[in-house]
Amino acid sequence: MFRTEKPWVRVYEGHASPETEVFEGSLTDFLRLSVEEHREKTALTFYGTTFTFERLEALVNKMAASLAARGVKKGDRVALMLPNCPQYVVSFFATVRLGAIVTQLNPMYVEREIEHILRDSGAETIVVYSDMYPRVKAVLPETSLRDVVVVDLKGEPEGLDAGHTSFGGLLGEDAAPAPAVEIDPAEDVAVFQYTGGTTGVSKGAMLTHRNLVANVQQTLDLFVDDPAAFSNNQKIMALLPFFHIYGLTCVMLFGLRQGLNQILVPRFDPAEVMNLVKSEAPVMFAGVPTMYMALHASGADLREYGFHKVRTYNSGGAAMPVPLRHAFEEKIGRPVFEGYGLSEASPVTHFNPPFTGSSRDASMGVPVPSTDARIVDVETGDREVPVGESGELVIRGPQVMKGYWNMPGETEKTLKDGWLHTGDVARMDDEGYFYIVDRKKDMIVASGYNVYPREIEEVLFGHPDVAEAVAVGIPDEYRGETVKAFVVRRPGSDVTEEEILAFCKDRLAPYKSPKAVEFRDELPKSTVGKLLRRVLADEEKAKTSVPSPAETPPAQG
Repeated sequence: MFRTEKPWVRVYEGHASPETEVFEGSLTDFLRLSVEEHREKTALTFYGTTFTFERLEALVNKMAASLAARGVKKGDRVALMLPNCPQYVVSFFATVRLGAIVTQLNPMYVEREIEHILRDSGAETIVVYSDMYPRVKAVLPETSLRDVVVVDLKGEPEGLDAGHTSFGGLLGEDAAPAPAVEIDPAEDVAVFQYTGGTTGVSKGAMLTHRNLVANVQQTLDLFVDDPAAFSNNQKIMALLPFFHIYGLTCVMLFGLRQGLNQILVPRFDPAEVMNLVKSEAPVMFAGVPTMYMALHASGADLREYGFHKVRTYNSGGAAMPVPLRHAFEEKIGRPVFEGYGLSEASPVTHFNPPFTGSSRDASMGVPVPSTDARIVDVETGDREVPVGESGELVIRGPQVMKGYWNMPGETEKTLKDGWLHTGDVARMDDEGYFYIVDRKKDMIVASGYNVYPREIEEVLFGHPDVAEAVAVGIPDEYRGETVKAFVVRRPGSDVTEEEILAFCKDRLAPYKSPKAVEFRDELPKSTVGKLLRRVLADEEKAKTSVPSPAETPPAQG
């Protein structure tokens, strides 16, 4: 089916091994190893309160004992609906310590979304932030929940329903030590990471202990060329939410394994982040493009806050527009390294290796160690296309999920002969660097031509008056679809639709160039800052689906 050569292996020569030696243990073993190596070092810092690795493990064991006493056992699902805080880390490891499965719940979810995931997962226990507690109570009768544990970051929560308990109350219960649980890292699921939801029902990607442990090691192996980068209990900014797979693996688990002190930030606020960088002097900063966009747009001199002293900047979650990356890099005097991943792959599959010195423009990098990647024909999915041509990206490696929970049909469509079909259109150059072209689902077909929104958005971001931009396809009687751009102007700009259209016309083929521009004060984003193109596309489709007066049936009286 696929050729055997891997041109990206040459990128690793003289720097790192293209293969990872995966730790053959569970996430509990993973934490225990970190505690043994870094016992007295600080693992977490939360608004001035610190937790050593040893204290963290003690809290994990205490919570695991209390959960076990309440009947939580191997295979049960425990939902976590928390921002970045010590209680999240403790709850995560207490759950997997029992062989139970962490079910990730985004604190921004509304009642409908919460109910779907709780019902789908069958979770019987939830640890929820106090601000979200009313939403959980509202859907409680429709779920299997029997235990509700509430976290209040300012003290003990008030007004809890009978039978519900506080996090502090749970840890204060007198319980026997949790029993030892046998875990098969390759088979036993550790996390349900729900993905999708904007284009249909969200699916629970089943990530095993080995998936997550392997992906942490794959990521660490990219830094072996610079061993001083992460040592001596240096600090990492924990901005990315742990309920998102990027934050879970690339910050929380990465930081714990490497003995880093994680500066926990429950909510991204540019001013707060700038002050934290100044006071904490982290060596690593991982974010999504909109975080970098907000910091750049703040107008602050980031060097005054010490951003030029941060050793490593990583960006993921969405493609970072090249003009933005260049502008941010120029502002701080440091490179930003981009990667690519997805929930179904724990998440990292590609990265621009730091040992190369910089990210390759518009590239998501090369496959991380022990990862194979191919570009196949979009229609058939089983024919590899020539180097340089676009097709669907498929991936194979130890980080690839076990499947989707309770969705055998979706699993069969996505996992074929061990290959994960990503649904992303990409290409590979002759050196083994990969480039995302766009999502298959987001592709616009205009006059029979395939148009990829990301290419248009890159052009829009090149305009000096554009702060944010999204391109979508809208119905067109003549072309089938045509391109519409949604734009947020930079502060103080009064750029017009005509000027934006003319700018694009000079830089894009006629069938790719937008035919309309709509200015907005803000664009829809996910809770981790990813621009939600599909929301805008659905808005446009809804406009055309409204029947005209002539088509509206008469009222029945």
